[in-house]
Amino acid sequence: MIELNVTEKQPRARKPDWLRVKLPIGEEYKKVRNLVDTYGLHTICQSGNCPNMGECWGAGTATFMILGNVCTRSCSFCAVKTGRPNEYDEDEPRRVAEAISLMEVKHAVITSVNRDELKDRGAEIWYQTVVKVKELSPSTTIETLIPDVKANWEALHRMVEGGQEVVSHNMETVKRLYRLVRPQAKYDRSLEQTRRTKELGMRTKSGIMVGLGETKDEMFEAMDDLAANGCDVLTIGQYLQPTPMHLGVAEFVHPDVFAMYKEEGLKRGFDFVESGPLVRSSYHAERHL
Repeated sequence: MIELNVTEKQPRARKPDWLRVKLPIGEEYKKVRNLVDTYGLHTICQSGNCPNMGECWGAGTATFMILGNVCTRSCSFCAVKTGRPNEYDEDEPRRVAEAISLMEVKHAVITSVNRDELKDRGAEIWYQTVVKVKELSPSTTIETLIPDVKANWEALHRMVEGGQEVVSHNMETVKRLYRLVRPQAKYDRSLEQTRRTKELGMRTKSGIMVGLGETKDEMFEAMDDLAANGCDVLTIGQYLQPTPMHLGVAEFVHPDVFAMYKEEGLKRGFDFVESGPLVRSSYHAERHL
C-alpha cells in the first residue's frame, strides 16, 4: 500500500514535451472569460487548473461548476478548495442558463462540488439548472458530471431527470489507490452509482487519471468493472499535480500507453474512449454524441 502525507509539500516533477500547452489567448477566450465574470459563475476550468482551458475557452466552450466553489471533500488530487461551503444560490440555474445561451454553446458540460452537508446533495439545483438550460437553449445538448451522492439514490434520480443527454461520474483511479486519492469515496459505491444511472436510462460516462502509481493490470480491472456496470463512455488522462500540497506525480505516462488503453477500452465494449495525456472529463465531450 502506498502511504503519503499529503499535508507535506511534494516536489513537482518536470513535465515532458507532450504535456506542453499554449497560454490562453484570443477574442473567444476573452468573451468566455467576460461572461463567466459578468454572471458570477464558477468553472471547473479555473477551479481545477485545467490544462485545456485555453483551447476550450478559445473555442467558445466551458465546463460550468454549480453549487459554489468550495467542496466538502478533501481528495488529494483536486485543486478545488475544501471547507464548509456557503449557502447555495437559488438563482444560479438562471444565470448558468443565460450564460450558455449567450455563448451559443452546442454542447454544455455542467459539474459541481460535493455538497455532502445538504440532505439532497444539491440535487434540486442540479435539476433546475438542466431544466433552465433546456428552456433557454433547446438545441443545446447537456452532459452533467455529477458527484458521489453517498448512496442517496433519491438524490441521484432527481439529478438525472432534468433532460440531459449524458450523465458522468468519475472513478478517478483504480481500486487499490482509492483511500489515497479519494479518501471520502468508495470504489464499489461509485460503480453502483454508474450502474443505477444506466438503469435510469441514461447514457453513462466515467473518467480515470493515470500516473498515480497504478499498474496496467489495475487499469484493465477498472475498465472491466466500469463496462460490467453499464458505462458507455470512458476518458483517460494524465494526472497533473495542481500544487505542492497535493499528491505528486508517480509517472508521466507515454502517449503510446494512452493509445493502448484506448484500444483495450474499445475491446471491452465502451462506445467511445477518449485517451491521451491532456484528456480531462469534459475534453471534446461533444464527440461521443
